[in-house]
Amino acid sequence: MAKEERGGGLGGFLKEITIVVVGALIASTLLRLLLIQVFSIPSRSMEETLNVGDRVAVQKVQTFQRGDVVVFRDDLEWLGNPDMFGQEPWQDVLVFIGLMPDASANHLVKRVIGVEGDHVVCCDADNRLTINGTTLDESAYLFGASNGHADQPSAFPFDVVVPKGSIFVLGDHRSASADSRCHLDETIRGVEHAGGFPSTESVVGAAAFTLFPFDRWRTFSTPEAFAAIPAASSPAPERPVVTVGGDGSAC
Repeated sequence: MAKEERGGGLGGFLKEITIVVVGALIASTLLRLLLIQVFSIPSRSMEETLNVGDRVAVQKVQTFQRGDVVVFRDDLEWLGNPDMFGQEPWQDVLVFIGLMPDASANHLVKRVIGVEGDHVVCCDADNRLTINGTTLDESAYLFGASNGHADQPSAFPFDVVVPKGSIFVLGDHRSASADSRCHLDETIRGVEHAGGFPSTESVVGAAAFTLFPFDRWRTFSTPEAFAAIPAASSPAPERPVVTVGGDGSAC
């Protein structure tokens, strides 16, 4: 009788442990799918805002806006052949349930400079970007700005109007970022210049905070300079408008 009780106790304990583990995995998966997801930064394109190896948590609750740092799927294949970036199946499982940061290279991280309808130009007489005719002060995030040696807004000119349902994105480390500027010459599904404008539907979410390394922990918010940018004066065009730019070899 005592043996049966001990056996029942062990069985009950294992059952409880199983329920707790399964419940935790379900909660973790739902958290990843609906609220927040962690990504590993693979390149230098967002320095010094995000460095290689940083783990950034992306929130999926609030919509992003102009000026936010966002993670988006590489639906336009800026990174080339996605098959070369595969992970082991067990790693894919851990990423899916939220126990491992997504280090896959089929996602990119950039700053949203223009939203649909925005007229983005580089550069004015003072070598600064303008959005809808208003100069954008980028000193809060451009690479090197903290030590007085900020990257140029762009090493080559462009003049674009962002089409409907799309965004125009740039890396904070402009001289090390193959971003929207570098894909304006690409035709996607018969639409000229469409390669430079990721779809809003491809955006996973906006960066919320850096998790690791611990000495780089920080939260993210929209830079104050973007508050001065007016809304587009005209409805967004159905197709990209590129007046200057479109030479991918410049990157």
